[in-house]
Amino acid sequence: MSKQTLPVVDPQAVGCCAPLAVRPMDAEQAVLVAPMFKALGDPVRLRLMSMIASVPEMCVCDLTPAFDLSGPTISHHLKVLREAGLVDSERRGTWVWYRVRPEAFRQLGALLDLPATATPATA
Repeated sequence: MSKQTLPVVDPQAVGCCAPLAVRPMDAEQAVLVAPMFKALGDPVRLRLMSMIASVPEMCVCDLTPAFDLSGPTISHHLKVLREAGLVDSERRGTWVWYRVRPEAFRQLGALLDLPATATPATA
């Protein structure tokens, strides 16, 4: 696993991109979007994202027991999701609560949208 620091993504900046099936994105747009997809490319983070997205908000105290991983490891994965612009967090006393940033998901969904006229390629 790479120790590089990912830039914090502003999901508002991703809204500039047309669906991939309509127009190829330029290099600048790809740099903005790649950290979001990279964050979701890890099975633990994808599962965390699924758990958080299934409710309005979720406490880290409810996320950690669902994995056979240490608390610091779960915190690292949540930090990657937060820095990618996919979740927001709020500290309440001892615990941190997470919620999805809906605008980020809408924008990622729009990128992956296929026009109704698109047909799958045949082999």
